Amino acid sequence: MTRPHANTSTATPLTAAPLEIPPRVVATPAQPEFLRLPKPGQLCPFTGLSRSAINELILPTERNASRPPVRSFCLRQRGARTGIRLVDYSSLSDYIRSHAQQPGEAA
Repeated sequence: MTRPHANTSTATPLTAAPLEIPPRVVATPAQPEFLRLPKPGQLCPFTGLSRSAINELILPTERNASRPPVRSFCLRQRGARTGIRLVDYSSLSDYIRSHAQQPGEAA
């Protein structure tokens, strides 16, 4: 017994139309609103600064005339001696960008 063959002149073509591949969306890493201080001996994953370098920027010292250039907040329970120090990321990144060297400037 033979099978009937499809009429090749009226059959739909076997190939499909070209596929359209949507462009790949590359997500930029999210910037945090606040940073915690890195653990001693470690660097901040966002700025590469050490804990002591960030502390010099957020705490009032003689080097900054008791006026820290970067904003920070201490979250502490009522009556507690210690708390969590949070650094304002936008303030820190603005401070870093304000000290960028122009091409050809000496370090």
